[in-house]
Amino acid sequence: MIKVVLIDDHEMVRMGVSAYLSTEEDIDIAGEAANGKDGVNVVREHKPDVVLMDLIMDEMDGIEATRLITSEFPNTKVIVLTSFYDDEQVYPAIEAGAFSYLLKTSKAHTIAEAIRAAMNGESKVEAEVTKKMMKKMRHPDQMRHETLTSRELEVLALIGEGKTNQEIADELYIGIKTVKTHVSHILSKLEVDDRTQIAVYAHRHGLVK
Repeated sequence: MIKVVLIDDHEMVRMGVSAYLSTEEDIDIAGEAANGKDGVNVVREHKPDVVLMDLIMDEMDGIEATRLITSEFPNTKVIVLTSFYDDEQVYPAIEAGAFSYLLKTSKAHTIAEAIRAAMNGESKVEAEVTKKMMKKMRHPDQMRHETLTSRELEVLALIGEGKTNQEIADELYIGIKTVKTHVSHILSKLEVDDRTQIAVYAHRHGLVK
């Protein structure tokens, strides 16, 4: 069972997200809070696996709360769930330790999938956010993707769309282990460190369908 804490200052958002996630057999809503300060205390009490974090809140904003939580509980994955994806929010949140970055326009099942992906060490970043990050990151101009196989290019494009390993496996009709192998090869060939950088590379070079 994945233990989740929801931190958001909008009661209707908390109610809606909580109601949906409560129907998922492998997800348990352990606690909720309406601001970052209370949220940190709820996390200390319940020690969740995942925290769904809003950014703009009174008392303490989501960025500071994320920084405190990831510092005190390094194994807890913070997934930002917000309406904002401008530079003033994206980079501070990621620098504070946010593991994934979703928008409140995301479908309910996407949030559930991001929670499960986080437990497997897979981050999920909305395409709009990836484009923002792309403008800040600097990469050499070599076309490293030219060394990828046709299947690896397909996987690269799907990662650029924000899909998880399981979603990629389902779409390409291949096994999850095969997907992980392709991802490992892509990381090595592109000389990047994680899936987020793969997504940024894919968008930078126009490889996303």
